[in-house]
Amino acid sequence: MIVGLMEKYTIGVDLGGTNLRAAAITVSGKMLEKVSGETRLDAGREAVLDDIAASIRRLSDQLGTADLLGVGVAVPGFIRMDEGVIVGSNNLPELEGVCVRDEIEKRIGAPVILENDANAAALGEKWMGAGKDVEDLVLLTLGTGIGGGIIYRGRVLHGALGMAGEIGHMTVVPNGNPCGCGNVGCLEKHASATAVEAMAYVLGLGEGLTCKDVYELACQGNERARMAFERAGSALGIALASLINIFNFPLYLLSGGMLPAWEFFAPAMMAEIERRSFTFRHSQTRVEKALLGNEAGLYGAAYLPLLAQKG
Repeated sequence: MIVGLMEKYTIGVDLGGTNLRAAAITVSGKMLEKVSGETRLDAGREAVLDDIAASIRRLSDQLGTADLLGVGVAVPGFIRMDEGVIVGSNNLPELEGVCVRDEIEKRIGAPVILENDANAAALGEKWMGAGKDVEDLVLLTLGTGIGGGIIYRGRVLHGALGMAGEIGHMTVVPNGNPCGCGNVGCLEKHASATAVEAMAYVLGLGEGLTCKDVYELACQGNERARMAFERAGSALGIALASLINIFNFPLYLLSGGMLPAWEFFAPAMMAEIERRSFTFRHSQTRVEKALLGNEAGLYGAAYLPLLAQKG
């Protein structure tokens, strides 16, 4: 145990389909300690819940419980916020329909706040990242799919059931590619890493290429690889123009594994925004890269108990 810790802290947990990470972060945003491991879905529901609790205890045992203000847990999927139940999580099927919040609370003997992972990432960027200077922002996470988080007046905008911010399922191409959600033309089917990979195949770049492979080809000057990113950028621009027109927020952030390809997709994205959004053309609206990378969810989860104390 660290004796004489001067500042109160919280613990944030970021649970993904592959990795489980937890961090102790002070009220001023300094990360004190971080632990990580695999998400053992193959071991079953109880093992995953036990691992979450163990990661929390490992940090609190090391730093002491006297200065611990609370615990926040970020998970993929929809959450029925009042109940703390995960629904609609393709990445964590073992936890589908489980009251994860209560299960973790029973294991650690302390209150837990549950939040969607993209919402937590948006909150993290608001607290300690690119959004520190604003109260309202939208975050898009560009990865295998596309997630989203909306921060309004410094807090997550949840909607009626906790399902607000599903930006990846905005329609950007009428009668476009089919999506597993039941819609067609969803943003994530036209602008995610998976979409870039699919476009690369259609463009004849080869079979089994990853988004990183396509990016490397684009860096080498391959025009078809660059076209794949341009098409993704156009779809992103259509979505962002709509979001800007709807919310009139000052800041829109992009994060995730596709950010290294910014130079290839951003020009087409910004051109669509300029063309489609009167609001953008007549305001100081910013569209920027997020700053915290894969630690945004940890910061956001750790910030949840601090927000709860504010009421």
